[in-house]
Amino acid sequence: MAIKAPMKGCVKMSDEEIVRRIQDGDSQAFHELYDNYFDFAYRAAKVVMNSQQSYAKDAVQETFIRVYQHIHLFDCNRTFKPWFYKILLNECNRILKKNSGVLSVGMDINHSVQQNEQTNDKLNHFVEYENLYKAIQHLDENNRIPIILKYLSGFKEQEIAEILGENINTIKSRLFYGRKKLKHFLHCNEEGS
Repeated sequence: MAIKAPMKGCVKMSDEEIVRRIQDGDSQAFHELYDNYFDFAYRAAKVVMNSQQSYAKDAVQETFIRVYQHIHLFDCNRTFKPWFYKILLNECNRILKKNSGVLSVGMDINHSVQQNEQTNDKLNHFVEYENLYKAIQHLDENNRIPIILKYLSGFKEQEIAEILGENINTIKSRLFYGRKKLKHFLHCNEEGS
């Protein structure tokens, strides 16, 4: 059996390689970076901002503007994703503070349930997800953000510490207490059903 060489142009570049291309003036590279990160950024912003879609879109847009403006400062010997996420979190927090009197917690449950009523399995999965989502939204920011970063975005504890500018032991503690609060909320919610 012959092994085929990868087709030219099909090898996925690392984020750091794409950033190097941007720093060298390749405008197409920024489009690649945008395509690679938009969905991730939008989902993360919706969770951080309690599903406020319009504010999440604003945060993502501002994040990409900031990344574009400051990409020349990025050290390509480091990992790009934590740097990007730190900018995204800063933009989410800035927009939340700016609109603090306007935000409401939660999502349109009826709309989401209608989309997931095709099968009982999907509905059960949605209810489990919805309960977890509500539990995460009840956490204070000190616990919610590390939980989102670790379990929904896949960051390691050291990366979370770098993103948030905290000591790794502080992050471990926030994760521990965040999981404890989630477990308590989910347990209380289960008993109330």
